[in-house]
Amino acid sequence: MPTKTPSPKQRRPKTGRESSTARRARAAEIVRRLRREYPDADCALTHKSPLQLLVSTILSAQCTDDRVNKVTPALFKRYRTAAAYAKADTAELQGLIQSTGFFRNKAKSIMGAGRVLTERFGGKVPDTMDELLELPGVARKTANVVLGTAFGKNEGVVVDTHIGRLAQRLRLTWRSRDDKDAVKIERDLMEVLPREEWTMMGHALIWHGRRVCSARKPNCDGCTLADLCPSAFAMDSQVNAGKKTPQKKRRPR
Repeated sequence: MPTKTPSPKQRRPKTGRESSTARRARAAEIVRRLRREYPDADCALTHKSPLQLLVSTILSAQCTDDRVNKVTPALFKRYRTAAAYAKADTAELQGLIQSTGFFRNKAKSIMGAGRVLTERFGGKVPDTMDELLELPGVARKTANVVLGTAFGKNEGVVVDTHIGRLAQRLRLTWRSRDDKDAVKIERDLMEVLPREEWTMMGHALIWHGRRVCSARKPNCDGCTLADLCPSAFAMDSQVNAGKKTPQKKRRPR
């Protein structure tokens, strides 16, 4: 369980303009605390090879990691190589992954990726950003997951729903319009975080988003980053502001 800050409602950092030097210093402390809080942070998708991780990450779009992990044991048993995916029966593959949602598009991407891997890369998952982006169904998020987790290469920062939300709340992004603006969020995170921490921070931010800083009800009282977060306790204030103060009943005269 994440440890509480000594004084949960201590002063938050100012929400005004922050210099790049101050932001980097705050980000460095965020990295330090998350490393301490989640020393075992890792990818939640169960896999034993770069190919399995690639397929799992494609399946994880608009789907929970838990659901993907329930589907992949049978999938990985049935298809063990890129060539097997390339030659898969479409209906059979769709049936195996149907519960992950958008299964027709995902099946098309997986079969297409298997075909390109077989024809151009000898059946092996490449370990460069440019080559991964040539695969059907692979954009920067998937490529970053594979490069960072399977190959230990920090070429970018994964931005999913949790990381986008936390980047906004922690004010580690300043160019993005909102927490869905993944391209600008990644650019900002790459600028403010040390490169050697990109993969670890992706895992740690996801863990923190799931366990503490949820979308609807963040646990700011139990957050180790509360004194570094400009958004800490802001939702509590919004909720309290929305409550009507009960009026005293007047006694009849």
